[in-house]
Amino acid sequence: MTEETLTETLPPVRDWPALDLTGVDFDPVLAELMREGPVTRIRLPNGEGWAWLVTRHDDVRMVTNDPRFGREAVMDRQVTRLAPHFIPARGAVGFLDPPDHTRLRRSVAAAFTARGVERVRERSRRLLDELVDEMLQDGPPTDLVATVLTPFPIAVICELMGVPAADRHGMHTWTQLILSSSHGAQVSEKAKNEMGAYFADLIGLREGSTAGDVTSLLGAAVGREEITLEEAVGLAVLLQIGGEAVTNNSGQMFYLLLTCPDLAERLRAEPEIRPKAIDELLRYIPHRNAVGLSRIALEDVEIRGHRIRAGDAVYVSYLAANRDPEVFPDPETIDLSRSPNPHVAFGFGPHYCPGGMLARLESGLLIDTLLDRVPGLKLAVPPGEVPFKKGALIRGPEALPVTW
Repeated sequence: MTEETLTETLPPVRDWPALDLTGVDFDPVLAELMREGPVTRIRLPNGEGWAWLVTRHDDVRMVTNDPRFGREAVMDRQVTRLAPHFIPARGAVGFLDPPDHTRLRRSVAAAFTARGVERVRERSRRLLDELVDEMLQDGPPTDLVATVLTPFPIAVICELMGVPAADRHGMHTWTQLILSSSHGAQVSEKAKNEMGAYFADLIGLREGSTAGDVTSLLGAAVGREEITLEEAVGLAVLLQIGGEAVTNNSGQMFYLLLTCPDLAERLRAEPEIRPKAIDELLRYIPHRNAVGLSRIALEDVEIRGHRIRAGDAVYVSYLAANRDPEVFPDPETIDLSRSPNPHVAFGFGPHYCPGGMLARLESGLLIDTLLDRVPGLKLAVPPGEVPFKKGALIRGPEALPVTW
């Protein structure tokens, strides 16, 4: 594109309020922004100023994988954002750029490879069977979120992290306080510090370890002086919190299956399509409210005829990218046999979610176990009465009342 065809006319800044959305409804503000154009400008409820928003699949992949857009520079800025408080720890992996980011991710990579995740498959299946045994024994109705969808991902991430079973409940409490935006900043900060102190102790005890769990891998990397204890703790906190995202994703997944019984029936009848179907559900589900972490343009970059200037904040929307009609024909339709399905539900580029394979493993086990072992599973209340989280950054049902 030549200098002359670059537009210097800035698109209007659109306010994007914090919405409490229910079900799997797509955010109406985001839908409007997508209609306005591939590159727009937004103002979120907190922080300062405005930021660019990129919504097309190709552009989202470009921005997230391009070193001209950095995360580290966000540290010193009050970029417009959804979260009421912004307390990044210096050196936290989410705010690092390569090569530091690469070095830190490498220290735990083994736990999140196909082989590392397979290490916890059998134990995870047994844990899930125990939870479902208990649920069937207690009889209907029950809240699927409380009985299965919350304790299962906590148990699995604690298993992968090397956190003893006795400490699972404390981990969950801290995670809820960190993720909720309805408590004050101090409550979140205190929970984050307490979880950090816990991991500092655990990692410190494992400096000479050769085990394959995450805290052992981190302890060994600290022992070899490849990463600092502070970096290891920041990464452990992030991974532990991220592990609970499966509760919300699977909550939305089962809400969808229970409100569209034909989808559930097809998955029961054709178990061979389940892996593909899970990817389609991951593409379709609106995992979060608004957008996550921004990036800062480190030099002038042109996207779709707009000049993004050095220093400008840029957000990408993975939710919007997953509905790009140029990549996903009929994007509003759930097509369980969609192929190819290059969705970006786990992000893209260097900051791609390390737990993507683990989340797929858990989703697969949940769908196999609940659909096959509880064939009569259905909602115990009308769909409109299922309560969804309010004031949260991540979307999902508060409870999922079911019967069978």
